[in-house]
Formats: sequence, structure tokens, C-alpha cells
Amino acid sequence: MASTYTNLGVQLMATGEKAGTWGTLTNTNWNIIEQISGGYTTQALTSGGTVTLVKSDGSTGAVMATRVWKLTGALSDNAIVTVPDSIENWWIINNASTNAYTVQVKTVSGTGITWATTDKGTKILYTDGTNVIDATSSFGDVTLTGTQTLTSPKIGTSILDTNGNELALLTATGSAVNEITLANAATGNGPIISSTGETNVDLNLNPKGSGVLKSGTAAVKIAGKETMWVPATAMYAETTNGAELAQTVLSAGAPELKAFAFDASTAEAVQFNVSFPESWAFGTDVTFQTMWSASSTDTGTGGFTLAGCSVANNIDYDLAFGSAVANTALAASGTQDDLMINAESGGVTIASRAASTNTIFRLVRDTGTDTNTGDLRLVGVKIFFTTDAANDG
Repeated sequence: MASTYTNLGVQLMATGEKAGTWGTLTNTNWNIIEQISGGYTTQALTSGGTVTLVKSDGSTGAVMATRVWKLTGALSDNAIVTVPDSIENWWIINNASTNAYTVQVKTVSGTGITWATTDKGTKILYTDGTNVIDATSSFGDVTLTGTQTLTSPKIGTSILDTNGNELALLTATGSAVNEITLANAATGNGPIISSTGETNVDLNLNPKGSGVLKSGTAAVKIAGKETMWVPATAMYAETTNGAELAQTVLSAGAPELKAFAFDASTAEAVQFNVSFPESWAFGTDVTFQTMWSASSTDTGTGGFTLAGCSVANNIDYDLAFGSAVANTALAASGTQDDLMINAESGGVTIASRAASTNTIFRLVRDTGTDTNTGDLRLVGVKIFFTTDAANDG
């Protein structure tokens, strides 16, 4: 009876066969077994093609009968390695190829495991005689105790707490170069969370929905939309067709109304002068909201327009205002001296706007649109503007 061979190439000699060569053949078999149990080999990949591994009956050197493989090659396309359908074995395989292409190890007719284009790691794979399977994907939980050092561990999409609930979620950005660095601190100093990577990198902390960024229980003030209140007492009437500043006693001992009275038929105007903070995002428009009261029980609407210009250092104040923008006229309540607050206007583009400037505004009653037949008493105006820096430094 002739010799037969196992699926991994070990020779099974029949009784009485190979007389005089048993020692040599047995030593070869032991070498094959040693290779299966702990051998290491390299295997070059074929770009865009398949490397078909086969067993080597009765001799050493078969890659698929070696325990540890290193797959090599500078790829210009995806690569595949196949092993025979019938074998049952396991391997530690390192994808040491270069360039961003996939590498797959599979059986000839079955399925297999694929390294992603950027995955140059090591996998433990086994074949059940039909398919190649990733052994590491079925590992259970691993508890690390004592002092364990993980050097640049690759973490999945989340970190869970002791109850199995999500504690932190992780997302990946292709070709990322910036990251977060955590640093502890000595006595008397606070730990640090910092952006690292490029020379100048923001640190973004983004609340969800209507949530706010807090320190302790207090909201953290951040750059964005700000308001500036300008009372009537900080304004001045235009020389031609200016509104009149008057102080009205409503009831003895009650608040007295210091307001500009704007005529119903003449488009009277006032001006005021502000200096926005250095953190002002001067490239964005401002909006405004007027507060006024009716001098009678008339329920007609009242509204205003606003225009502005900015004056820089060494520039003449004699500039033209930008285009005037009207806010939506608001119907008076019908009760004299009720406070009326117009809706916030659309964007007002300030002429010559720039950082480190003095800005002059011109506020005019919109007599061409509103319908109130009495004077409108302007209490003041809210200016809404946007900041894009944390402070004025």
C-alpha cells in the first residue's frame, strides 16, 4: 500500500513501506509538524490578482502549513490569497503590504477576511474547511488587571461604562492630523485638555440642540450674538427734522418717561454713536429692535428705519450712511403709554464697517409705512451684533 498525506502534507507511510528510508521521512514529517506548530514565513502578494496556496506533500516550505505569515508587497491594486477548501488550520497573519489597497485571505470556493485599505495590522484567522474566519471577532470580554500598558491602542466606536452604557463615542476623520491631548498636573494646578497637531487649532465643544456649554452649573459665555442697549438719552436729534426729547410724568412717584417724540407726518430722525468691542465680527450685518410707546389711544402701527456708517482712524466723519433698513411696523395696543417692542429687523449693512472704528447710526420714524396718527415716544433701541472672538485681547 502506498503512502498517503494529511491535509497539511504530513506523510502517512503504510506498514512495511519505505524500508531503509523511515528515518529520513520521519525527520521530514517532524520538520513539517514543527513548521505547523510554530513556523514563520513571508508571502509576496500579487497586485490585482490571486496567490493560490497549496499543500506540499511530504516536504517542508508550504506557506499554508506555517503558523505565522507576513504578507508583503507594494500594491497597486487589491490582492487576494486563497487556501484549499478542505483544510482545517489556523494562522497569525500580518498584512505588511504598502499602499492603500485591500488584502483578502479566503478559501478557494468560500468566503474570507479582508484587511481594509488602511489596515496594516495582524489578525488571527482559521478555516473550518469551508470558509476563513476571523478568530479575534468572537473573543469575549477581556479584563485587564494590575498595571497594563497599551501603546497606541486602536479603539472602536465607543467606550462603555461598568453598566454597559455608552460613556464616550468615537468617530474617525480621514487623514486626521489634529487631536485632543489630556495632561495631568502637579499639586495646585488643574489638568489640561488641549488641541494639538497643527500650529493653530481650535478646540470645539459642541452642545446638542438647545443645550448650552457649562462650567459647573453656570453657562459659559461664548462668542456669538450679543446685544447693545442704547437709551433715548444717549441719542441726539438731527439738526433738520429732528425728533424732540421730552420727559413725561405719568403718575407722581412712578417712572418718568424720557423719550424722543417722533411726529406722525414728518420723517423725523435721531442719531447715536457707539464703538463695538474688538471681538465684533464686523463682516456680519447688525439687526435692531425699537421700544416705544404711543402718545394716544390710537391703535395704528409704528415702525422705524436704521442706517449706519463706521469711521476709522484718520478718516473724515463726513461719510454717507449705508442703506436704511425698516423693522416690521407694530400695531399699538390702544392704551396710551404701553410699552411696544417691534420685532427684530433684518440685517443692516453698516457702510465702511471695520474693526476699531466709531459707528454712527441714524434712526428715523418710518412714516411712509406706519399708520399711527400720534407721536411715537422712542424709549431706546436694542442693537444685535455678532462676536467671533472670546475677548477683546
